[in-house]
Amino acid sequence: MNNIILCGFMGCGKSSVGRKLSKKSGREFVDMDRYIEEKTGMTVAEIFAEKGESGFREIETEACRELTDRENLIIAAGGGTLTIQENVEILRKGGRIVFLDVSYETLCERLARDTRRPLLQVENRNEKIKELLEKRLPLYKNAASVFINGNFSSTRVAENILGIL
Repeated sequence: MNNIILCGFMGCGKSSVGRKLSKKSGREFVDMDRYIEEKTGMTVAEIFAEKGESGFREIETEACRELTDRENLIIAAGGGTLTIQENVEILRKGGRIVFLDVSYETLCERLARDTRRPLLQVENRNEKIKELLEKRLPLYKNAASVFINGNFSSTRVAENILGIL
């Protein structure tokens, strides 16, 4: 399979880079969270509120299966998608996993006013980012076969990915 799967922490630029990659490569772009929202008719926040994180993760795994059955996609995986080994295995079968590596400081800046991500709707957002990043970073690195510095503009990051792939 020849999909490009973008992974990384929330706020690393998966969606914006994915849209740029789509335009530059002619591949269809799919944001996994938006895909899930369209499929379920609920927002990610509503799914978390109604079914909890585990319920959301089950829906997410099914989305991984559905999307990797297709070809020529740029897939922006959710920030927690690749924290589940089953999802990693499914996505690896569908294409190359590209990790967008972004510094903690940049993530805090980018996520400072976020109101969409349920896991960040806490009192001390930067501490939550640090805690989640420490858990997830090794998992992203283990899942990916390509590593990209994501601290640049989405255009530059997309060009770097195309240059490598």
